[in-house]
Amino acid sequence: MKKFTRNVIDGFRSSVAQPTAKPEHVSIVETLRPEQFQVAKTVRHGFPYQPTAVAFDPIQKILAVGTKRGSIRIIGRPGVDVHVRHETEAAVLQLQFLLNEGALVTATTDDSLHLWNYRQKRPEIVHSLKFARERLTCMHLPFQSKWLYVGTERGNIHVVNLEVFQLSGYIVNWNKAIELSRKTHPGPVVHLSDCPIDPSKLLIGYESGQVVVWDLKNRAAEVRYQAAEPLKSVCWHYEGKQFMCSHTDGSLTTWAVKQTSPKPVSTIFPHAKNNKDGKQEPCKPIQKVEWKSSKTGETFVVFSGGLTNDRAGRTPSITVINGKTTTVLEMEHNVVDFITLCENPWPSELAEPYALVVLLHNDLVVVDLHTQGYPCFENPYAMDLHESPVTCCSYIADCPADVIPAMYSVGARSQKRAGFSEKEWPIAGGDWGSKSCSYAEMIITGHADGSIKFWDASSVSLQVLYKLKTAKVFEKPRTRSIDGDEDPFAIQHISLCPESRLLCVAGATVHLILFKYCKQETYSEVPCLEIPIVYEVCESGDCSPEYEYPPRPTLQVASKQHNISSSGDSSDKKFLSQNHNRRKAGASLDYFVPIHVRGGAQKKAPGYQADLVCLTPWVDGEPPSQISAVTINSSYGLISYGNESGLVIIDYIQKTCLLNMGTPELYGDADPYQRVPRSPKRAESSNAKEEERSKSPSSSDQLNGVCLSPTGVRVGGVMCRRGGSERGDNMRRCKSQDKLDGSFSRSRSSSISSLDNISSEAITCLAFADSYTRKSDTQTCPTLWVGTSLGSIIQVILSIPSTTEARQTSSVVVSPSDCWYSIVSPGVVEDHCTIFRLKGSILAMSFLDCNGALIPYAYESWRDANREGKKLERTPTKSLMNNRMSPTNSGEQWGDRQFVAFASEKVARVVALPSQNCVYKQIITEASFVIKADIVQYKDSVCLVCYVATGHISIFSLPSLRQLLYIDFLPLVDLSFQTRKTGIVDPMLSIWGQQIFVNEDTDQIARTFCFTNFGHGMYLCSPSEIQKFTISLDFCKDLQELLGELYVACDMPEPPKQSFFKGLFGGAVSQFDREELFGDSSGKGSRSVAKHIPGPTTQLDALNMRAGTLAGEVNRTKMLLVERGQKLGDLEDKSGKMMTEAEAFSTVAHKVMLKYKDKKWYQL
Repeated sequence: MKKFTRNVIDGFRSSVAQPTAKPEHVSIVETLRPEQFQVAKTVRHGFPYQPTAVAFDPIQKILAVGTKRGSIRIIGRPGVDVHVRHETEAAVLQLQFLLNEGALVTATTDDSLHLWNYRQKRPEIVHSLKFARERLTCMHLPFQSKWLYVGTERGNIHVVNLEVFQLSGYIVNWNKAIELSRKTHPGPVVHLSDCPIDPSKLLIGYESGQVVVWDLKNRAAEVRYQAAEPLKSVCWHYEGKQFMCSHTDGSLTTWAVKQTSPKPVSTIFPHAKNNKDGKQEPCKPIQKVEWKSSKTGETFVVFSGGLTNDRAGRTPSITVINGKTTTVLEMEHNVVDFITLCENPWPSELAEPYALVVLLHNDLVVVDLHTQGYPCFENPYAMDLHESPVTCCSYIADCPADVIPAMYSVGARSQKRAGFSEKEWPIAGGDWGSKSCSYAEMIITGHADGSIKFWDASSVSLQVLYKLKTAKVFEKPRTRSIDGDEDPFAIQHISLCPESRLLCVAGATVHLILFKYCKQETYSEVPCLEIPIVYEVCESGDCSPEYEYPPRPTLQVASKQHNISSSGDSSDKKFLSQNHNRRKAGASLDYFVPIHVRGGAQKKAPGYQADLVCLTPWVDGEPPSQISAVTINSSYGLISYGNESGLVIIDYIQKTCLLNMGTPELYGDADPYQRVPRSPKRAESSNAKEEERSKSPSSSDQLNGVCLSPTGVRVGGVMCRRGGSERGDNMRRCKSQDKLDGSFSRSRSSSISSLDNISSEAITCLAFADSYTRKSDTQTCPTLWVGTSLGSIIQVILSIPSTTEARQTSSVVVSPSDCWYSIVSPGVVEDHCTIFRLKGSILAMSFLDCNGALIPYAYESWRDANREGKKLERTPTKSLMNNRMSPTNSGEQWGDRQFVAFASEKVARVVALPSQNCVYKQIITEASFVIKADIVQYKDSVCLVCYVATGHISIFSLPSLRQLLYIDFLPLVDLSFQTRKTGIVDPMLSIWGQQIFVNEDTDQIARTFCFTNFGHGMYLCSPSEIQKFTISLDFCKDLQELLGELYVACDMPEPPKQSFFKGLFGGAVSQFDREELFGDSSGKGSRSVAKHIPGPTTQLDALNMRAGTLAGEVNRTKMLLVERGQKLGDLEDKSGKMMTEAEAFSTVAHKVMLKYKDKKWYQL
């Protein structure tokens, strides 16, 4: 019996699992193969997040910046930019270039030294040295030396051989460097440098203020100095006779090498002031000082900090003392480090400073020291990406070729910046790549201050094209934030139609703005629609299963002329009566708009100009939920957006609201969910919180036991539908014990089929398309497909006038699912739209033709509105679609001519239209959930790309949903900086409260994670950087040619010529053989102090060396054999020559013999 039951169940399962595709679907040939994919990170743009150190190679002219996360950005001329990262992700403590050698040494906070080789396009670690007993504090590499001095926290100095990356036996112990009479430890080593004219003298600076000139040859301290204040930094004068120190009290002290006095030669407080009592005001520490000289005889003393306490906290600064002139350069952010760029790299000669690189906490500033007033160079890199925090991104890899020049033309006029240096950017090292992209790429970033930036990302560099400020559309708010924790104009969604250049953005105050591109300046008023999106369910009363809910009202469709069907008229009358009774009872509705559009005609600069604004008012003191999805279609002239309460469709041509419905109303009678009533306790607590900000609804409205039906309210001259809803924001602000009430609606791990009680349902995905809505359809019609957070896909039918003239005057008719009109007469049911349901929130949907190719969306090409006589150019999408979707010659009269692909947080489905059969299905993930999914074109085919919360990227072919790739890519914890709360919970957890916490965080992550055509993608890798990546194997192969060269062979500057008088009277650079002192004669360093770790390329190099040695021996043997053969050949030639000569001699001898044979001796 058990076996029979099992067989029956298995039979049912097999019958359900069988695909329902027709034979014509199976014949689709898919060309994508797993071997065509490779996931790799390509380039990184923006400012290095949390920088800690900077270094510059004056010969190669490249700059390196280290960060707190262990990243290194090496940049040269614009277009030469490389990002690498330490595997341990330890913070970078210090950077040191091996000048003109293509190598870089980094010291990290995990007490390791790393040698990087950047002669190739992707720098790699060659050697590492891990210190076990001591913590590293600083290092110094003398010019043209292979011996690196390393200072530690214990006060010791070690010497490292950079060729083999091993410790030398030479060590300077702290107890030998200080005086014997000193009873305390001098502290960590904060500075190391050799004397410019005598390399055998090493200057050691300790944190306590102890400074020692150590004689390397004699292994003893030559001179000791003790400053009164703790030490921050030290720098030499180029003559090597004096050095300057900066201290924690804001003072600069100058010391002579051969002085006998224990006090410094001079002590100055550059920014000290006397107070009313005549006492000197305390100053902040001077973190770093540099002392440079020029050929004109002027000296440059540059230092950071040192201001008085009353100014230092507000104005970070760099001070430049040039002769008797003191200039304070105020900075916008805290100073991390700075470097003076000099023309002469030799430390014993005049440095000739020409620029100053200042690394700030959030910016990189380069100051021109040759121009009066010290202006800044204009930064050619995208270092201002985080000028305002990035809140959302959009990536377009195949935008029309004329879009980027159009953006640049208006951006160049609006971004004319004065006050910069006219000289060329001094960081000009490296060389551009030998190849460039054949298509245009554009990145759009939305920011917290309401600004939108357009970037040209066609090459490995990122150049700003145009900046749009959406906040200018509105009046200045009285408070900075509406909710206290978010900017009111923060951009949350961006929808761009590149062909028509229409831009639609959604902001944090639940507002939506439509921008149109215009080359000329205009002067007009901005229309505004106020549309409340709220839907309420029963708040109290009998909610038992036996309770009879009021019947649903008939669908109402609003248009500009308010042409409503007969059923809509009855609904209107019903609404008027209900609203009248409600107002009669004293329950009036309170509408509040937190932001206001500027009134009257406004001057609009060339570029994107506001054409329409849609505001969402607060209703009865409750703020609306955030907009969760936005889409625009220029061919239809429609915009659609939705939130956790409902859906809105806007006709931007006629400036009217066509549809404003709660999400449950979209189902009609086919709503599968029982809507959960709102808790009265939660309502009371919510109203108590909002009491001070707005009027609270009366208690009779909250607890009257009446289920409010959706009603139409005329607000701002627009017919809108009003209901109220469980606010998603209220759910997020409620206490932990309240999270269980609404957790079902957002839980990633819940089974949607088991959810009976729902409190809210958000609109998560929208798509306009010419498609089929009924099984009996023979032609496509304009539709809007709506995906929700509960996995439902609902169709909205659009009736759009066919001609351009009629479109301007006639109304667009909007009709949601036909289930509203399904009952025609008793016993007769009309064919209606099907509601598709998937597990998890809907993330993406796209339409394919019968051949499996992506159907391009219909659009209207952009045209200059000021040019008359130019006809409107429309895409032939509709006509082509009808041709391509023509009936097939199969057995049936009408076959499926279209596929629609859905992707949710859990599964993916492909449905054939118009038959509405699910032909393919695939489980994307079971234990986790998908954060971002998109359907993209790749190699003339279509694929579904998903980023899963486990950190993997999963790729499926379409329409078969065959998995092509599943690879670990990026841990979700690396993106946790975008979360509003500290940390991010494991997505595998199933606790309801924690699941909601995950969802809130990943929603923001999904806004900055993008997939696009050609297999490209990008994400916000830090608050100030974006990382581009690819899934294309071909692009990975071409990446090396796209990237620029960091190292370019350069001639070393000529060494300074020795002056006869300097050699005679002293001052000439003495010679010092470090190899003799630090080499084998000093012994080997202790292995317990530091451990050598070979880099990933070292073993390969050793193998190559062995293979090279074997190949060399074979070649040598071969050459010896060839030489032996040549010698044998020469010997044979010589033997043959001798034989010939012998034969010739024999012939001559024979002739002589014959000549004198018969002659007598006297005849000779």
